[in-house]
Amino acid sequence: MGSKERIQRLKEETRANILDAALKIVKEEGWQALSMRKIADKIEYTAPIIYEYFLNKEAILFELTRQGYVKLGKAIKAAKNKFAKTDEQLEAMWTAYWNFAFKNKEFYQLMFGVDMMCCEQKKSMPEVDYLDNLFFDTIKELMSAEQPEEGMVCRKYYTFWSIIHGLISINMVNKGRDEEMNQHILKDALKGIIKYINE
Repeated sequence: MGSKERIQRLKEETRANILDAALKIVKEEGWQALSMRKIADKIEYTAPIIYEYFLNKEAILFELTRQGYVKLGKAIKAAKNKFAKTDEQLEAMWTAYWNFAFKNKEFYQLMFGVDMMCCEQKKSMPEVDYLDNLFFDTIKELMSAEQPEEGMVCRKYYTFWSIIHGLISINMVNKGRDEEMNQHILKDALKGIIKYINE
């Protein structure tokens, strides 16, 4: 390996270490506790070195938000690919979304602003478009009209999202119901919306 490749690899490792340290801080203390100083202390670097890789804390939040959408997109795609029937795909996709939220709580809080300020820059991320399109395309397939209006597809997507995201938020912030009850509510909501779209 040449010196250029070695230097590049070290830069990538340092960048990854900074992001890992940020996530560890968040898991231990919450998003509000995150600071450039704490990240530097965690990986035993000086703060100026952190600024060589990320302009500010918002740049770190942006990158972690992007990574969260990549992880969520992969989980949703994998869930969809397990089924052939569109209604089963859609139910599996939203269940994967639910599972992601609780397995990756810190990412979800950052991505969707649960109990914190939301990252506004996500609007410019292709990873967000990829995720939205996975859902939009599947909903469009499920709708009985040959070419459903874009506005109608969008409305159905936001019906799903508002119910699932609302349930997740309730559970993250107020602890909600027990897991068995949550699963019943989730399944009832998904099956109800899918049945309504199919009619």
